[in-house]
Amino acid sequence: MRNPLSQTIVGIKPSGIRKFFDLASERKDTISLGVGEPDFDTPWHIRDEGIYSLEKGKTFYTSNSGLMELRTEICNYYARRFDISYDPKHETIITVGGSEAIDIALRAMIDPGDEVIVPQPSYVSYEPCAILAGAKPVIVELKNEDDFRLTAEELEEAITDKTKILVLPFPNNPTGAIMEREDLEKIAKICIEKDIFVLSDEIYAELTFKKDHVSIASLPGMKERTIVINGFSKAYAMTGWRLGYALGPEEIIAQMTKIHQFAIMCAPTTSQYAAVEALRNGDEDVKKMRTSYNQRRNYLMNAFREMKLPCFEPFGAFYVFPDIREFNMTSEEFAFALLDSQSVAVVPGTAFGDCGEGFLRISYAYSIEQLKTAMGRLALFIEELRN
Repeated sequence: MRNPLSQTIVGIKPSGIRKFFDLASERKDTISLGVGEPDFDTPWHIRDEGIYSLEKGKTFYTSNSGLMELRTEICNYYARRFDISYDPKHETIITVGGSEAIDIALRAMIDPGDEVIVPQPSYVSYEPCAILAGAKPVIVELKNEDDFRLTAEELEEAITDKTKILVLPFPNNPTGAIMEREDLEKIAKICIEKDIFVLSDEIYAELTFKKDHVSIASLPGMKERTIVINGFSKAYAMTGWRLGYALGPEEIIAQMTKIHQFAIMCAPTTSQYAAVEALRNGDEDVKKMRTSYNQRRNYLMNAFREMKLPCFEPFGAFYVFPDIREFNMTSEEFAFALLDSQSVAVVPGTAFGDCGEGFLRISYAYSIEQLKTAMGRLALFIEELRN
């Protein structure tokens, strides 16, 4: 019988994050610090609005692009928070999570043979989505000594005459790295000179602990060449609602909408009504969660200092990326041994690209109590290795 499978799909590795999450879920008394999901419930007033929309029978399709009411609130949000003006009718689309927005943006923009620059370590979807769109991913290895930021020099070295898109994954998953305005200005200058488009994934934009997030789309000359990806899962603790969005030039959004129209139809209606409430009245919820995450971040950094485990200080998202190279183990070997010895699940850095070797991703989207127990076990494990 003919092979029923696409060789492109077969050649793509499954997510390394889910691998360790599944292992942890099968073991009793395991503390899992592996999944990037807020431990907060969706704020009640947001849930209540979703429930109210169901009670009122608002269960029909929305337009392909999403509720105009929601698109308007998203544009209002980007204007007040990041000083960028977007047209809700032509420059906005609501998607099923930020991941769908990444996928359809690349498919709308890529022709076979185009190159997409993907800084790594970074979220697991960028590289496979680029491949599925027919592009050649060009990996730029972010460095610990640069606080895992993308430098202008690294970007210039990666550019060829086939480069079309730069993925800008900041605040970063898995490292927690951020890019500040002066960093982005250097990147923007190169993108304009080389005529490169940017896919800016800003899903963690509300979770920064040093300075407010700056969107590269807000810099002169960049709005017209940037697709901004964002959503509600991280900032508003709405992972299961599956709602994201993209903002960008009308001609790109129109083609993204075409793909979305044929593949999805529209994002979940109930989620869209809840998201309107989140944007209108959710600022205090975001502030409280951000404060809690920052407390946990500070706790972990102090714990690493006490156990003399090197870790650069992250100022975004809710992850730390400690360096375990002193133990002469691969990241996967270390993670498996930690799970077996202390029933603590973390994610090997290599789940986010080969250059993540020698590091671990630890999520602090967990209670302080869980983090304290896990750090106690990690300290014991490290002491055993050093002895």
